[in-house]
Amino acid sequence: MFIIVGLGNPGKEYEYTRHNIGFRIVDFFVYQNGFSQFKLFKKYDALLSEGFIDGKDAIVIKPQTFMNLSGKSVRPLLDFYKLDPANHLIVVGDDADVSIGQIKIQKGKSSAGHKGVQSIIDELGTKDFTRIRIGIDSDDPEYKIPVSESGLEGVVLKNFTESEEDILENVISEASKHIKDIIENGF
Repeated sequence: MFIIVGLGNPGKEYEYTRHNIGFRIVDFFVYQNGFSQFKLFKKYDALLSEGFIDGKDAIVIKPQTFMNLSGKSVRPLLDFYKLDPANHLIVVGDDADVSIGQIKIQKGKSSAGHKGVQSIIDELGTKDFTRIRIGIDSDDPEYKIPVSESGLEGVVLKNFTESEEDILENVISEASKHIKDIIENGF
């Protein structure tokens, strides 16, 4: 069994922000692979969808805790199914250190300042899980990620530009393929 976590913030006002690219990717993955509709499970404070890839069970979750508390949804689910994060957890989210259009797949890395990922690391007590990092850094000066930590929130909560949305169509599709490939063939 695999648990696939899309990182983002609940609510229509955040739907197309840079921080919600993880939600958008898992939405596409669920649609593309014929998984069940998302349903709210209060015990996990998350939306869950279930399906099969290559005969393997998979649960896709979208924590409804807001980004910085994502681990509060992930841990109870892993505990319930008694799953080892190293072999059964895939986390998909934005990364301000990666340029738009780029996807990085890593395992066992630090959060690099991403508070949603850090919440998962803190709750699980390990960083040994697979991450699919989706670039949100922009060439547009208005959207350029600032060096100071204080300005980062203002950028990640902005929507993508129209030209960036064109790039994201391919990125979302490619990231979905990567999730499926990891389930079928391992990291």
